[in-house]
Amino acid sequence: MTKSEIFEIFFLRHGESVGNAESRWQGQADFPLTDKGREQARSLAHRWLAEGQGFKSILSSPLIRAKETAEILGDALDVAVETDPVWQERDIGVAAGMTAEEVKRHLADREFATPYSAFVEGGGEGDWVLYLRAGQALQSLLRRSAGKYLVVSHGGLLNQVMYAVVGITPHASFSGPRFRFKNTGFAHLTYRPNLHQWQINVINDHSHWNGKGPK
Repeated sequence: MTKSEIFEIFFLRHGESVGNAESRWQGQADFPLTDKGREQARSLAHRWLAEGQGFKSILSSPLIRAKETAEILGDALDVAVETDPVWQERDIGVAAGMTAEEVKRHLADREFATPYSAFVEGGGEGDWVLYLRAGQALQSLLRRSAGKYLVVSHGGLLNQVMYAVVGITPHASFSGPRFRFKNTGFAHLTYRPNLHQWQINVINDHSHWNGKGPK
């Protein structure tokens, strides 16, 4: 099999957003990047340029914190950015934009939730709905021609994408393993369609960010 017949995929979480900096539950609330978040994206662009990384295409969530991250990278690497709502973060219903304290004050705690329950009593995507959307997102990517792709998305959705890759289904009460994605942390995977073989090469690589930006 030639290299062109292999999918090489980088799943990247966006840079720090205003919502992250204010410790808010973001969901699909549309917070922009902070200056730090932009610097994180530029630092990663600097690293990938030094490494000679290139991508066939950059796919991004349309939410501004992801789209802006993708555009910084796309401009630096000279790669076009496509947006698709299938890659956007979990819909968390009325909790979107709230701080943890506001969530505690306004939303009743739930002792038990099945994977099929809404995210909160006010609605939103439960784990099963998000898992199905993650599978749809992954399938839409693998319908493209083989090559190297960058996907810029969000921690919640990327966790369910990783679930789909490794064959884990959602657990009750939002429990189960978690795949860590720090701001501009990325996972690097390869997929061989003729073998249906995934290889996870890297998870949560954010070594480009030391708090000082590019060297």
